[in-house]
Amino acid sequence: MSKITRVPGYMQSKGNRNRGPIGDREIRYKCSMQNTILDVLRARPGWQEVSGDGDWDFYWCDREWLHANYDTMFLQEHQKILHFRNHYELTRKNLMVKNLKRLRKQTEREMGKKEAESFDFFPTTYELPSEYHIFVEEFKKNPGIIWIMKPAAKSQGRGIFLFRKLKDITDWKKGEYQPLTDPNREVPETYVVQRYIENPYLIGGRKFDIRVYVLVVSYNPLKVWLYRSGFARFSNSRFSLDSIEDAYVHLTNVAVQKTAPDYDPDKGCKWATQQLRQYLTAKHSADAARKVFQGIDNIIIKSLQSVQKIIINDKHCFEMYGYDVLLDSKLKPWLIEINASPSLTASGKDDYDLKYGVLNDVLNVLDLENRLTGKEKRVGGFDLIWDDGPVLADDGSMECSVNGSSTTANSFLGCHSERKKQLREIYTAAQALKKSVAS
Repeated sequence: MSKITRVPGYMQSKGNRNRGPIGDREIRYKCSMQNTILDVLRARPGWQEVSGDGDWDFYWCDREWLHANYDTMFLQEHQKILHFRNHYELTRKNLMVKNLKRLRKQTEREMGKKEAESFDFFPTTYELPSEYHIFVEEFKKNPGIIWIMKPAAKSQGRGIFLFRKLKDITDWKKGEYQPLTDPNREVPETYVVQRYIENPYLIGGRKFDIRVYVLVVSYNPLKVWLYRSGFARFSNSRFSLDSIEDAYVHLTNVAVQKTAPDYDPDKGCKWATQQLRQYLTAKHSADAARKVFQGIDNIIIKSLQSVQKIIINDKHCFEMYGYDVLLDSKLKPWLIEINASPSLTASGKDDYDLKYGVLNDVLNVLDLENRLTGKEKRVGGFDLIWDDGPVLADDGSMECSVNGSSTTANSFLGCHSERKKQLREIYTAAQALKKSVAS
């Protein structure tokens, strides 16, 4: 039997008592989702679905299950499970900003203001109701600008609204000053209020943001994989600041846009990241496009570093984040939010193919089958961009195929990806190396 790793506070789970390490046997999995990830798991050769209390090697669980059960189990050496215990330190909007602000202050203290400027990628943000009075002071300094209110722990555009006047949030704030002794007192839900980016980069007159997939397999040391493909999500209506109450203009969430009267489900208001990079290269230059995507790299690494010492690291856990990034009219990338459970439900065939590839490559990176050497810098569509420090591209590696632009960092977001061919090559190379070592 394999060595059992004890996690403080865990109780023995009966499903995990007699399960040995993974060798040539089948890999048993559980999945709490009924979407693309289940299709991927069921199509995976040598993987077998289990239900109920059956023992498992891999579990794609939802966050609620993890929070309810993480502290009541033992996990064996080989088991893998989605989500770190306190992933919300990065994925709740208020905590994300709190952690980024703290690391920015620390960076300025230790390395100076110049280095701290590398954190200038998230809008001015306050938590409400706790920072309401500070927000009001800032609001009065900049009369007439637009602010955006977002629930700290909701997704898919729910509860979001824009405003220019303080009276527009009076109803929301009303419960804050009710006496604590009042039995009918309602505590306002935690929100963040952010300065709205009024000059987004537009294509065809429409606003968009970029969904980027990031896989973290360890926080100590920090090990980060970036997926080459993603998509730009466009609003269904032309952008205008004259109609700040129109969600179809300002919110790019698919959950919002698909309710528009003229929404086309076949097109889904999306571009592949490769298409966006090609557009930016043709419209501006290869160098301008490269700087955009280098800025996104910086956002990813700095945000993960902001929680590196806070996240409860566990070698059994991994996280697949969905980053949402917005470009302004000067091509500066801004971090909008980070999702711990990015949508895996496809809006069309191209979207399904993308998500199927992402999820398949998550499993390829985790490598429960033990088919890799562990030294790979690219697996399918994922490139290793951070491994306890920046990862550089190998000499002679495939350059980004947009007008021949290249980079020294091992990051190829928006670049061409022949993932199936690459997988065949690395598996063949890994098998050959293992045979030579064995002989």
